[in-house]
Amino acid sequence: MTHAEGASRTPAGDALSELVVHVFRLDGLLTATGDSLAQPAGQTSARWRVLATVDDGPATVAQVARAWGLARQSVQRVADVLVEERFCRYDENPGHRRAQFLRITPRGRRALRTIQAAQRTWADSLGEVIGEADLQRANDVLARAIRAITGQQPLESGPEVPIDR
Repeated sequence: MTHAEGASRTPAGDALSELVVHVFRLDGLLTATGDSLAQPAGQTSARWRVLATVDDGPATVAQVARAWGLARQSVQRVADVLVEERFCRYDENPGHRRAQFLRITPRGRRALRTIQAAQRTWADSLGEVIGEADLQRANDVLARAIRAITGQQPLESGPEVPIDR
C-alpha cells in the first residue's frame, strides 16, 4: 500500500492501518446498534456509556470522559441532559468545589438495566456467530493496541467500564 506522496509503510504499518479502518467502521456500526438497543429505554449510546460508568458509584464528568477517551465537553452535554431528565443527579464533591459528582438515580438505573438486558441478548447471539475464541484473540489484540498507544500497563482486572455487568 502506498501513500499519495509515494512513501510506503512497512507490512506491520499496513496491517495496523487496515485494523484502524476496521475499528473506525466497527465503531460506527456499534454506535448505531447501541442506539437501537438503548432506544426502548429512551436513551442513546452516548447516554448509555455515561449511565454505565456511574452505575457502580459517582464520578466526575472528567473521570467519565477519561474512562471512554472522550472530550470532557461532550460528556458534560450528555451528563447535563441526563440530570435534566432525572436519570442522574449532581452531588457535591468534597474534594473539588467545581467538579461535582455525577450519580445515577433509580430512574437511570432502571433505564440502564433495560438496555443491559437487550445488550445481553444481542451479545450472546452475535458472540455465538463469531465464536468465543476469536473474540478473545481480538480482545487481546485490541487491549495491546490500546496499551501501546497510551503507554499503559496491562489491566489486571479487565476493562474499567463494562457495558454489561
